[in-house]
Amino acid sequence: MRDGTTRREPPGSGATEPVVPGFYPDPTVCRVGRDYYLAHSSFEYFPGVPLFHSRDLVSWTQLGNILDRRSQFRRGDARPSTGIYGSTLRHHDGRFWFITTNMSDFRAGQLLVHAEDPRGPWSEPVFVPAAVGIDPDLCWDGDRCYLTWNALDFEHPQQILQAPLDPHSGRLLAPPYPVWQGSGMPAAEGPHLHRIGSTWYLFLAEGGTERGHCATVARAPHPWGPFEPCPHNPVLTRRSSVHPVQNAGHADLVEAPDGSWAAVYLGVRPRGSTPGFHVLGRETFLAGVEWTDGWPVLDEGKYDVPRTPTRFADDFSDDRLHPRWVVPGGEPAQVAARHPLGGLELRPAEGGADGPLCARVRDHVWTADATMARAGTFAVRLDDRHWYALTLQESTVRAQARVGDLRQQLTAVPVTRETVVLRLSCHLPSSRTVPLGHAGPDEIVLSFDDGTGFTELARLDGRYLSTEVASGFTGRMLALGPAETGGRVLSVEYVPHGS
Repeated sequence: MRDGTTRREPPGSGATEPVVPGFYPDPTVCRVGRDYYLAHSSFEYFPGVPLFHSRDLVSWTQLGNILDRRSQFRRGDARPSTGIYGSTLRHHDGRFWFITTNMSDFRAGQLLVHAEDPRGPWSEPVFVPAAVGIDPDLCWDGDRCYLTWNALDFEHPQQILQAPLDPHSGRLLAPPYPVWQGSGMPAAEGPHLHRIGSTWYLFLAEGGTERGHCATVARAPHPWGPFEPCPHNPVLTRRSSVHPVQNAGHADLVEAPDGSWAAVYLGVRPRGSTPGFHVLGRETFLAGVEWTDGWPVLDEGKYDVPRTPTRFADDFSDDRLHPRWVVPGGEPAQVAARHPLGGLELRPAEGGADGPLCARVRDHVWTADATMARAGTFAVRLDDRHWYALTLQESTVRAQARVGDLRQQLTAVPVTRETVVLRLSCHLPSSRTVPLGHAGPDEIVLSFDDGTGFTELARLDGRYLSTEVASGFTGRMLALGPAETGGRVLSVEYVPHGS
């Protein structure tokens, strides 16, 4: 709400229930006919840019990943929270266009691909080396294409720039010039331009993507300005409130077939004692948009949003991995391959460069089982320095944890069979809140079953796998990796529980 106050929302309200739960930040949306398409930043994980489809804006199904070839997503610097940042997805003149920043290849400038079918194949990239920065936006005024971006170059003051662009060659058709720089809050970024009637609206994300995050807007008769700020900015914020969804901002608009408007935006759901800990990353939410005196008013509770079905079971029998499976900084084909006896062979990365095979955790309370044959590792991770793991190796299951520079083996137990189920589960905290307890967001339990029933090896505080502790822009992932002698995973099952 604009004034930062809080109202009680009914269960299933779009104000509190994400339409795409889990680590799916920086949403950008477009519509073609009755079909909506939604894309997200994905940072170091490859394939990059998960792409979703919907007919109602509420229920979304993943079609694939836009950047599914390394020629499209150069590896470069593969550290955590590098890779693919904020983006824009648009449809123009019968073609889909997607533009983004690859922070792992920052000096190449903005990265632009296109496709006739959103399911792909998407083109080889066109780069815009004269537009170094983040969060690029594309819009068209007739046949004229405009690129607007945050000129972040780590050497000069950050500002929102714009220039006409030839999208086929990546050449700027005029020198860049500044447009609206926001309402005065820090970190003005994430520009999105929309023409509504004869008026152009420029949305920005301001205040940083933490608790001060918000969405602001200005309008102009042309895409370049002159811009008039909305007198009610910010048009979306949760700052200084006790709303269960915080960090709300980075909005993008879409028009429905009936002429109504909606906005997608990111938010987080912190839990536990102060300062609150979010563990799923930044998620995608949906709001209605009404227009008053020519300005957008977001109705965050307009849509009823049912709980997204997130359960999955995978025995890896298909020729291709499901698009949920990604690898931080590396290639799925390098770390996992179908085994002739079933399941996936888990391979040690060459030189330790490739990360494990990962799938997003999408719920607050859940259980995940990985059935391993002889050897393998199953972990829940936030990044390469923050994880809890179970490893099967040499007829022994070990529980381990890493928090920053501290790495500890917690316990080791012998097993009686070669095939073992490694279980990770997430539960509500058993501790009371500060000052009577510690009350992290949750507790993570590590256990296993070798045919005699599950044995709990560790119960760990979930705070240490949160963004507030580890920093960065991503969320929790389930991770499959080899043990010292490799490994084989036969199946993975993920089951959410009511939270």
